[in-house]
Amino acid sequence: MSTSAEPRVSGLEVRSIDYVPLDERHGKLWHLGPLWFMSNATIATLAVGLISITEGGNLIWSLLAIVAGTVIGTFFMAFHSAQGPQLGLPQMIQSRPQFGYVGALLVWLFAYVQYAGFNVFNTILTADALHTTVHGSVKLWVVVVTVVALVIALVGYDVIHKAEQILTYAFLVIFGVFTVGVLVYLHYPAGSFDLGGFQWTPFLAQFGVVAGYQISWAIYVSDYSRYLPPNVTVRKTFYWTYFGSALGGIWLMVLGALLAAWAGKNFETIASINAAGDKVFSGFGAIVLLFAALGLISVTALNMYGGSLTLISAIDSVRRVRPTLGVRLLTIGFTAALSLVGALAATANFLENFNNFLLLVLYLFIPWTAVNLMDYYVVRRGHYAVAEIFNPHGIYGRWGWHGIISYLVGFAVMIPFFSVGTLYTGPAATALGGADISLFIGLPVSAGLYWWLTRSIDVEAEAALAEEEAEALEQAAHRHLEPDAGA
Repeated sequence: MSTSAEPRVSGLEVRSIDYVPLDERHGKLWHLGPLWFMSNATIATLAVGLISITEGGNLIWSLLAIVAGTVIGTFFMAFHSAQGPQLGLPQMIQSRPQFGYVGALLVWLFAYVQYAGFNVFNTILTADALHTTVHGSVKLWVVVVTVVALVIALVGYDVIHKAEQILTYAFLVIFGVFTVGVLVYLHYPAGSFDLGGFQWTPFLAQFGVVAGYQISWAIYVSDYSRYLPPNVTVRKTFYWTYFGSALGGIWLMVLGALLAAWAGKNFETIASINAAGDKVFSGFGAIVLLFAALGLISVTALNMYGGSLTLISAIDSVRRVRPTLGVRLLTIGFTAALSLVGALAATANFLENFNNFLLLVLYLFIPWTAVNLMDYYVVRRGHYAVAEIFNPHGIYGRWGWHGIISYLVGFAVMIPFFSVGTLYTGPAATALGGADISLFIGLPVSAGLYWWLTRSIDVEAEAALAEEEAEALEQAAHRHLEPDAGA
C-alpha cells in the first residue's frame, strides 16, 4: 500500500526518535519483506547455525532445531513491527509507557550493548571476508567498512530500504547457486540424517540461540516500519516482516549447519565458505564472500541507525533534547566510532564467545518483549497518547514500576535455567543435563505478571487523551521540520 502524495524529504533523514506526521508517511508494505530477509540473510546469521554441530549434535536434529527456533523467535519480533505504522515511532522509545520516562533506560542500556556487540562481530567478519578476497590489512578494511556503513546510516531510512531490496535480488542468484553447490558437492558424515541420534542438550542449545537471535531483532523492527501509513493492517505488517525474517534466517542458519557438518573440526566461517564455493567453480567462493561483505555492511548500517535512536532516547530521558539533524549526526557518529574501536580491539576470544553473547541477548530481551507485546496487544490494545511519551511529567510517569517489576521478576526466574557454555549453568539447567529452557519460563512469567499488575489502567481515558492531543502532535512534528516557525 502506498502513502499520501506528499514528496519524501531528500538528502539526509531528519527524524530520529520523534513522531512521524501523517503527511510524511510513505513506502509500500512489501518493502518490509526484502528488508528483513536481507537483514537476516548474512554470514553473521550463518554462524548462528553452528551451535548444535559444534556441541556434538547430528545434522538432521540441528536443522530441526534451527527451524523450530526461527519459527518461534520470529513470531515475537514480527509483532513488534506492526507497532511502527500505528504509532509513527521507532521501537525503543515505545518502552516508556511500560517502563517510564526514566525507567526505560534499563532496557535501552541493554539494547545499546547489543547494537555494539553485533557491530563488532559484523565488522570483523566483513573485514576478514575482504582480506581473503581482495587482500589488504584487516584493520584497514575494518575502517573502510565502518565508514561506508556510517554513510548509509546517515542518509537513513529510505536508502536502507532501497539497498536491502537490491541486495535481496542479488542474494537470490548468488546464494541460490551457492546453496545448490553445498547440497550437491559436499559430503556429510555417516549418521548425519539419523533421527535416532537425538540429544537434548545440543538441540536446545541450538534452539535457544536461534530463538534469541530472532528475538534480538525485536528492538529494530518499528524503526523500519514507522514511516508507513497507519491504515496498513497489523496482520499484513506482521506477515511481511515474519516471512522475510524467517526465510532469511532459516536459509543462512541451515547453510551454517551444513558447512559445519561437512568441514568438521576444520570449520572456519570465511575459509569454509570460500572452499565450498570453489567446489561449484574456481573463484566462486570469492564471489560469495564479496557479496556477503556487502550484506554485512548493510546490517552494520542498521545497527548504527538503531543504536543512534536508542542513544538519543537515553539522553532525552536524562536531559531533554530536541531531536534535530545535528543530534542525529552526532549520535550516529559516536555509535560508529564505538563500533570501530571495538572491532579494532577485539580478540579471537570475542569471536569464539559469540554464542555466549547471543544467549545473553536472549536472556535480556525475553522479559522486555513479553512486557512490550502484552502492553501493546492486550493491555492498551494499541491505544497510546503518543505526545505523552515525550512528556517527562506525563501520564506514563518517570518510573513504570509495573514494567520494571515484571521485567526483573521474569529475568530472575530464568536464572536457574540459564546454560551459557563455560560461563554459567544454573541448577535447573544442570538437572536437565545442560538443556536451556529459560525462554519458556521468562516469557509467560513477565507477560502474565505485567497483565496482572496493569488491570487498573484506564485505557479509555488514555485513548481520549490521545485523540485530544492528536492535532497538536501533528503540528509539533511539523515545527521540528521548520524550526524557525516557532517553538
